[in-house]
Amino acid sequence: MSLPPTAPTGSTRLNPVSEDGGVEEDDKNTMRLVEGISHPSRAEDVQDLHRLQKSSTKPRQDDAGQVASLSETLRSSARTVGPKVVRGEQGKNVPIAKKLEFQRTGFMAAMSDSGLKPTVVYHNLTPAELYEKALQHEPGTSITSAGALATLSGAKTGRSPRDKRVVREPSSENDIWWNQEKNGSPNFEMDERTFLLNRERAVDYLNMLDRLYVFDGYAGWDPEARIKIRVVCARAYHALFMYNMLIRPTDQELLNFGQPDFTILNAGAFPVNRYTSYMSSSTSVDVSLKAKEMVILGTQYAGEMKKGIFTVMHYLMPKRGILSLHSGCNVGKNDDVTLFFGLSGTGKTTLSTDKARPLIGDDEHCWGDNGVFNIEGGCYAKCINLKRQNEPEIWGAIKFGTVLENVVFDENTREVDFDNNAVTENTRASYPIHYIDNARIPCVGPHPKNLILLCCDAFGVLPPVSKLTKEQAMYHFISGYTAKVAGTEQGITEPEATFSACFGGAFLLWHPMKYASMLAEKMDQHGTNAWLVNTGWTGGRYGVGSRFKLKHTRSIINAIHSGELNQAEYKSTPIFDLRVPTSISDVPVSMLNPEAQWSDKQEFQETLRHLAELYTSNFSKYASGGGFVSKDLAERIVTAGPHLLQNGSK
Repeated sequence: MSLPPTAPTGSTRLNPVSEDGGVEEDDKNTMRLVEGISHPSRAEDVQDLHRLQKSSTKPRQDDAGQVASLSETLRSSARTVGPKVVRGEQGKNVPIAKKLEFQRTGFMAAMSDSGLKPTVVYHNLTPAELYEKALQHEPGTSITSAGALATLSGAKTGRSPRDKRVVREPSSENDIWWNQEKNGSPNFEMDERTFLLNRERAVDYLNMLDRLYVFDGYAGWDPEARIKIRVVCARAYHALFMYNMLIRPTDQELLNFGQPDFTILNAGAFPVNRYTSYMSSSTSVDVSLKAKEMVILGTQYAGEMKKGIFTVMHYLMPKRGILSLHSGCNVGKNDDVTLFFGLSGTGKTTLSTDKARPLIGDDEHCWGDNGVFNIEGGCYAKCINLKRQNEPEIWGAIKFGTVLENVVFDENTREVDFDNNAVTENTRASYPIHYIDNARIPCVGPHPKNLILLCCDAFGVLPPVSKLTKEQAMYHFISGYTAKVAGTEQGITEPEATFSACFGGAFLLWHPMKYASMLAEKMDQHGTNAWLVNTGWTGGRYGVGSRFKLKHTRSIINAIHSGELNQAEYKSTPIFDLRVPTSISDVPVSMLNPEAQWSDKQEFQETLRHLAELYTSNFSKYASGGGFVSKDLAERIVTAGPHLLQNGSK
């Protein structure tokens, strides 16, 4: 059978064909040629195609000053110059080091140990770029169904406070509240030489790697008080975490960034030499106020960086007359600011995130002459047992750009199981603050109207809310009673009663009385009210009773904000002499009386006295005032605590 005539190459002939293969007679004169539709490639090869795929309206500038600054950061303390720093992909446009002449004294003095291998640095990458790097180079990293980056922090899933060291040196040693036997201070000393040894170990490790990540940002939303922070790390996950947690610079600010005010050298994947002096494990987190540096070895838990900056701000801000606080902060429609104090797990992040009140920040703030400002550019929320209906703002913030730390997810759907604690109880979400829909940007506000001191009472004997006098506020602020929440620190697997000065004792550098005296002064100056709110247990101690329902705690917070509790009637509790309202809207009246929730009244009284004894014993460390308050005020503060007679009754 003969085939029909073919169309010219590059065309298609649309011809009706008869049964014998010929062209229908009626259509011989109506044949049409349709030009083939073709889209030739505009790339010469695959690499060129990949180049065409990416465009940039803001090409990065390889500023010579920035490169020099990065090299200086990575310089060994024993060398005169730092390594050669190259921006971009290793192997692409990386200059080859010139051949070195070997002299009797070794390599030329101007060349660092890393001079033969340029250090490749990724500087202030975007979240999308950091996602790519993490997925390419960090096992255990995945994208969840919501778009967040799920990753693992390794063996350490919480902070290691016993491994923190502060360099003892003349310029700051008289300011620091040093650890002594049973004084509660978190500041374990190390000498300058040991710090340099650990720094050298970290810098050598970082310069040995194929790639490094650097993020330059700010701590503090007040332009007059902020400090420039540089983070050098080996993991894209850490760079993205600090991109979220620090205040992100504009392009112009980054170009003019210059030398940082403080630097974190995070070599957390590399252990410390345990034979080095002052070391207690293979982990060490070292702060030198003189060198303005922090060195991390032996832990990849990202929270060490966040709290390291907070520790430094706790030193620098009070020197400027600015009070640094471990607190959340939000603001009402009438510009009424509330500060929420509390340790991890007390509800500070949850309660300060309120759709009816714009969020200034969830964790770290300063109170200065102009009002309050957030230290951070993001939030670091606990997400164990996270529920959309309970915490919709945090739930909605978990999306592209968010870091989910140590969560468990379905291997097929990538949906996160927030109730699963297979890796740790201390699962976390890190996201920029603007991911909260009603965040207040910039994160600043006027002077606070209310201070809410949150505690998580594991004994179940404190009321859900009480109004405090100024002296009581100072007493409970210094005491910082709560419970260590499971997973927040290494080795804690269930709530444990504890006291943490100023609700953040692990991060204080000055004596607690310095912070308390500054707080009292500002309360007097601005007429600020103080409240003690218990988010812990009722009806019995932990393991017997139940935790207060979040909806009831929110009703209490709403009553504080609305002014309802300023008009309420109050009754005083035994021993602690706390003033408790007799009624609150949407809160069961019986819940306001802790004793009424216990079936065994005698056990309640014994437990209450036991907690009072713990308070009194703990506060004895601070009773003298530490030289920061008058003797008279120190005595009034002690009197504001629980009262026990020698036989244990009030």
